Amino acid sequence: MFAGGLLRAGYSVIPVNRGDDLFTVAHAHPEPQLVLVAVAENDLHTVLAAMPGAWRPHVALIQNELLSRDWEKYRYADPTVISVWFEKKKGTDAKPLIASSVAGPGAALLCRALTAIELPCREVALGDELLFELVRKNVYILTTNIAGLKTGGTVSQLWAQHQAFARQVANEVMDIQDALTGVAHDRARLIAGLLEAFDGDPEHGCTGRSAPSRLARAIAHADEFSLAVPTLRSLAS
Repeated sequence: MFAGGLLRAGYSVIPVNRGDDLFTVAHAHPEPQLVLVAVAENDLHTVLAAMPGAWRPHVALIQNELLSRDWEKYRYADPTVISVWFEKKKGTDAKPLIASSVAGPGAALLCRALTAIELPCREVALGDELLFELVRKNVYILTTNIAGLKTGGTVSQLWAQHQAFARQVANEVMDIQDALTGVAHDRARLIAGLLEAFDGDPEHGCTGRSAPSRLARAIAHADEFSLAVPTLRSLAS
């Protein structure tokens, strides 16, 4: 989707595939406007560590479960980061839930690309505003995926039929997010953000093939900070 949007907006796109030598490509293209890192969450840290120095100021991140500690570990200073709120499945058009939020030096470029393919996008400020949007997306995806391991169904069914359980999962997810970020987030505002996304696509399925690994990562983070998270642990047992 991003490549299509960038092409539609008039930019050239140079693919870098798994197994390509990053430094060889960087030597041929030393001054890109944007380096879009589109790998899965589990591969992100390897790619960030291996990124050529010339490309580092131009990096843009699109992963789920993303927080500032992920890039700060590798000494990236304020990369472009987008909280993606659309889904593209094979054979279907991309479906936005709400507008994707993007911050950083490449924010305007990414918004132009998404707007070119009729996907809503809004620029937000680096710092607290971006952090809230990242945590909001994490609460959405972790709550729905993890709760869905038990309930199945859609997000509207989760809230209508299992709200107490969903809130238990969400609260434990927020415990983890608070610990990971060192910030006590406004939980009422996060729940309101969760429900806004639910309203954007009420028939969105709760869970998917990534759900078990998301639960395992959440529990590993809880262990890192000695958090009890009894509901999450019961789902893993």
